[in-house]
Amino acid sequence: MDQLLKCDANYVPLTPITFLKRANAVYANRTSVIYEGTRFTWSQTYERCCRLADSLRSLNVRKNDVVSVLAPNIPAVYEMHFAVPMAGAVLNTINTRLDATNIATILSHSGAKVFFVDYQYKELASKALSFLDGAVPSIIACIDDIDTPTGVQFGQLEYEQLVQRGNPGYTGELVQDEWDPIALNYTSGTTSAPKGVVYSHRGAYLSSLSLILGWEMGNAPVYLWSLPMFHCNGWTFTWGVAARGGTNVCIRNTSAKDMYHNIAEHAVTHMCCAPIVFNVLLDARPHERREITSPVEILTGGAPPPASLLQKIERLGFQVTHAYGLTEATGPALVCEWQKKWNKLPQQDQAKLKARQGISILTLADADVKDLDTMVSVPRDGKTMGEIVLRGSSIMKGYFKDPEATSKAFRNGWFATGDVGVIHPDGYLEIKDRSKDVIISGGENISSVELESVLYRHPRVLEAAVVAMPHPKWGESPCAFISVKKNSNGDTNDVKESDIIAYCKKNLPHFTVPKRVEFMAELPKTSTGKIQKFQLRALAQNFVVNEILPSKKITGPSQPSASGRVNTEVTGYAQGHEQVLALSRL
Repeated sequence: MDQLLKCDANYVPLTPITFLKRANAVYANRTSVIYEGTRFTWSQTYERCCRLADSLRSLNVRKNDVVSVLAPNIPAVYEMHFAVPMAGAVLNTINTRLDATNIATILSHSGAKVFFVDYQYKELASKALSFLDGAVPSIIACIDDIDTPTGVQFGQLEYEQLVQRGNPGYTGELVQDEWDPIALNYTSGTTSAPKGVVYSHRGAYLSSLSLILGWEMGNAPVYLWSLPMFHCNGWTFTWGVAARGGTNVCIRNTSAKDMYHNIAEHAVTHMCCAPIVFNVLLDARPHERREITSPVEILTGGAPPPASLLQKIERLGFQVTHAYGLTEATGPALVCEWQKKWNKLPQQDQAKLKARQGISILTLADADVKDLDTMVSVPRDGKTMGEIVLRGSSIMKGYFKDPEATSKAFRNGWFATGDVGVIHPDGYLEIKDRSKDVIISGGENISSVELESVLYRHPRVLEAAVVAMPHPKWGESPCAFISVKKNSNGDTNDVKESDIIAYCKKNLPHFTVPKRVEFMAELPKTSTGKIQKFQLRALAQNFVVNEILPSKKITGPSQPSASGRVNTEVTGYAQGHEQVLALSRL
């Protein structure tokens, strides 16, 4: 049998580009993209991608050149997920909420040859480019709104012109090696400086298939782009929707009005989002809401959604599946696969099960929870904590230009996630914390995630984060930072520290109850909406344990500034929920 060799007939490198070619062949007349009044079929999307790929080649874009794009969820970004690799290049989708300094850092580190900029981000991009010293991308192109052109000009070229001038007969460069890079994504840097994560064609292909199988995404889904395409390439659904011959409903903003309108107007069947988007949907004003007449499947990832939040969102007509992943795992690595026998359980118990991270996607060879010192697996008792480790074809190639960090991440044949979790007797994994966020009080490990879950069940808590603060006797003790929902009078100052601690005492073991509660208008977040616990930890280090509760609400320090991470230069940012993006690890 060793004499049977690979040949072009029996071995073809895996690449998600084949999903587009297949969609063009078998779903040619199906609607592929909807954006406002603009619609394309799969035949048209395929032709546009071929044209754009050809134009990129004419601009001397070659294998492994980086093409960066700063834009929201619009058709152009979707098309680039195919056109850029068809040209042999590597796609770098930049987080639109980063500030100019961070965008400049990414452009410099990636060595981007081409930089596409949506008209809405012209000023931000211009400022970022001004920070570059001699490393400016050689080609800069503006993306005008395809539905309602504005005429804004930026750079030497315009996106739609590049599409129109390309050769529709160009079919793309052949992928010779499935290990070749297809995308470069930068982490959000919650615990360290952002790193460039490189995906392979093989990893993107297999991860896409695993997720549409794990989520049981059927034929011809209608997918709402409520998750940023810049976030792990939209958890690979940029490619996965093409594999199912689905329809991509693109939206610029994840506002309640836009989401409800598009769900109702286009009969959306699937969407992805962080749990924070649940609050956007739940808090929608009456005039923003539309009736959901058929179930909408939601894949959510990141911070474990509190059981109470899951119950509320499902009452509206959404069916929630919980996933876990990170940039380095090409998006979701675990999915909480639902079992029919759980349908007989009380709603509260079902919600708790749904909040677990679940089992590995098919791409992974293995997922485990281990003691990293011994590399021994923890018992499957749902109690013993260890670090979640992964291995399989969907794990990144490595960190771009950072061999030291790559080596550190890959340990003894595993990728160490930095997340602390347990394995339940049924084999389902559940995150308990980031390794840096476990609070050790008097020798006992306290999970901040469990405390936060309890806090979120309080009817007036909007946001919650728990970190360690110094304790003169126990070494560390929990400190809770929360933001409060407004009451019927629009006030938040009626909730006192004593109220929160009394609530925790009723629902938690005594030693895990926060020793201090700090109130903030809003918790500090990264550019992707993740709560910046390192800022909160820094504040908590200066706190003194107060075992005697005050009678009035603590005002606490002012909110830490996240201006070093978050873009506030785009009109509409931070106004309501116009730009709510992915939260937590995913």
